[in-house]
Formats: sequence, structure tokens, C-alpha cells
Amino acid sequence: MRRNIVASFYVLLFTSIAPAGAQVVIDLSLITCKQLLDSDAERQALISSWMSGYFSATKNLNELDFRYVKRNAKVVGNYCKTHKSDTVMNAMQKNWR
Repeated sequence: MRRNIVASFYVLLFTSIAPAGAQVVIDLSLITCKQLLDSDAERQALISSWMSGYFSATKNLNELDFRYVKRNAKVVGNYCKTHKSDTVMNAMQKNWR
């Protein structure tokens, strides 16, 4: 019995002092164009890639054409420059091909 208590103590001790990993969750339906434009290039590319997959899935497409990914990112970026309060999801729905 004492062995179980000591083992439980050590498990709790080591799991409680272990550094917690930062978890970042992004609700892509809420990101505004301004937030996207203010993001670094890496985050913009990540969001663009995710949206590409999202819209390809809605159209039941199984192939990825990088020409369209690049084109769509550019078109949506230009749209966002003039519609900063609009959401990125809305911008993509209006401009994605």
C-alpha cells in the first residue's frame, strides 16, 4: 500500500512540474483580413494551405494544383488589402477558384 502511495506521489510530482506545451487553436472562420495581413509570412502560408485544402474538399477535388494555390493566395491577399474588416473565410469564398 505504501509503495502505491509513493509511486502515485512521484507520478503526480513529475507530471505537475513538466512544462506545459503551448497549444494554439485558431478559429479560421473568425480571422479578419487585417489579422491575416498583419501575420508573418509563415502563418500566412499555413492559413493559405489550410484554406486550399478546405475548399478543395468542399469541391470534392483530390488533386492539388500549386498554380491555383499561388493564384488564390494572391487574389485573396489583394482582396484583403481593401476589405480589412472582412473575414478571411468570406474573402476566400468570394475569390477562391
